[in-house]
Amino acid sequence: MYMRENRSGGHTYVSLAHNERDERDGVSRARILYNFGRKDRLDLDAVRRLIASLSRYLPSDELAPREAGGSGEPLAFLSMKRLGPALVLDGVWRALGLDGVFERLLGERSFRTPVERAVFAMVAQRAIDPGSKLAVESWVADEVFIPELEVVDVQQLYRAMDVLLGAHDVIQGEVFWRVKNLFNLEVDLIFLDSTSTYFEVEGQDALEGDEAELDAGGEAGALGAEAGWRRRGHSKDKRPDLAQVVIAFAVTRDGIPVRCWVWPGNTVDVRMIDQVKRDLNSWKLSRTVLVLDTGFNSEANRRTLQGAGDAFIIGERMRLGAKGELHEALKRPGRYSTLPSGLRFKEVILHLGSVAACRFVVVHNPEEATRDAARREETINELERRLAELGDLTGKEHSKAACGLRAHPTFGRYLRQRKGGKLEIDRGKINREAKLDGKYLISTSDDYLATEDVVLGYKQLHEIERVNRDLKHTVDVRPVYHRREDRIRSHVLLCWLSLLLIRLIETRTDRTWHQVMKIMRPLSVAYQHSEHGPVIQTNRMTSEQKSVLDALELKPPARFLQLPTPTRAA
Repeated sequence: MYMRENRSGGHTYVSLAHNERDERDGVSRARILYNFGRKDRLDLDAVRRLIASLSRYLPSDELAPREAGGSGEPLAFLSMKRLGPALVLDGVWRALGLDGVFERLLGERSFRTPVERAVFAMVAQRAIDPGSKLAVESWVADEVFIPELEVVDVQQLYRAMDVLLGAHDVIQGEVFWRVKNLFNLEVDLIFLDSTSTYFEVEGQDALEGDEAELDAGGEAGALGAEAGWRRRGHSKDKRPDLAQVVIAFAVTRDGIPVRCWVWPGNTVDVRMIDQVKRDLNSWKLSRTVLVLDTGFNSEANRRTLQGAGDAFIIGERMRLGAKGELHEALKRPGRYSTLPSGLRFKEVILHLGSVAACRFVVVHNPEEATRDAARREETINELERRLAELGDLTGKEHSKAACGLRAHPTFGRYLRQRKGGKLEIDRGKINREAKLDGKYLISTSDDYLATEDVVLGYKQLHEIERVNRDLKHTVDVRPVYHRREDRIRSHVLLCWLSLLLIRLIETRTDRTWHQVMKIMRPLSVAYQHSEHGPVIQTNRMTSEQKSVLDALELKPPARFLQLPTPTRAA
């Protein structure tokens, strides 16, 4: 049935019609069920009574807005908040049971602060609109609809951060097992990599004990006696002038970050493994293989990684010693095998002194070899141009430009100096470098893993590199507005939870988080006022939005999140 309008004699007439198929000729024709009369003389009260009568058969969350108002008066629009992205994040949060985890952790403790909702609000903000904790106040109050959290103040957020940090070991363990079981994740391979994030402050925090005395008179002392984690170290952001902290993630082969760590900014990779192994062992996993990059490679780390029957796959340095001699495994001949992806590999078993046989794999990527050769050719062409500008330096004192070219980290590696002082390109060095194009060297302590699995396992290390990129460009871990160690660690935990939800959503929907946000962003809630009280209503979902929720096995929101109970006059 539908409402139909016809013009006749200069007037428009309204009727309720229904299409019926004529059995004689099969043509569909309109059948008038009821005539309402002229449009300009329409009995609006009769129309309202008809709508109210039909509405009795609808679920309460599908009542027409006018029915919610009670007397037919239109609703007054007050404001609107975004719902879509937060709805998806909250659905996955609850699917993981994180709301229940906080409920059990708090137990009988009496908190006036809605701790679990406050933590979720900060996690959602990192994923949707990264900002300071103070900005969360206005974000929740004015911009985004967080279920069961209308308002929150910054002091409540800080108290929630304290609870999160105090129970971080329990929370990370619970999250790991729930993620593993709910999403059927394979955890036989765990990837580990570290990154750093800097603070835009002058100087660095003071050290404790003897280290503080050693640093006396420097910039650390200028910040007072309190020890802190904001320290200078090897900056992976190329900002060695700024204090930083070091962050590491354990990531599954599916690219899901299941644990995070934070250390002072002067911590080096080779000193992290003891804590990582100890924390992972506390989960009492079955035998696992930890996959690490070259920065973690040390003899002490190898021994630690092989504890409790576990194994490792680790990147090896291509050159060893002060003279940069090639690793012995690269000198051994052997036939390469080829994977369907085009990667070529060969296994090399070495007996190094009294140490047991070591298993190495030389990997060659033809596409990367082509890129390496092209980059080197560009470098040599530019080096030849710069040498031509310097002219013949035989028997002459070198200028500042010549010394700078020789010390250059890129160009200097291909230069050599004759006894007379002449600078020239080292063609032998170029030929030696060409033999390493597209190659990398890995080793493993597992004697039973197929060589192909060793290669593919190490190749998947790029998944954690993506996690590190998302940490800095999606959830925006920086700038960090905190100074105290506990606040810094809690801030990183919030970023980790945000990344966890994002990666689970991407895995389930087969879309990037930015695509999911673009689809879900139009879904909003409207705050309206009727004579009987407030009305909170969502707009209708699109087919794309429904497909995202279906992929995540989430139910769509009700059309009316809040409806007043009409009061009728006596």
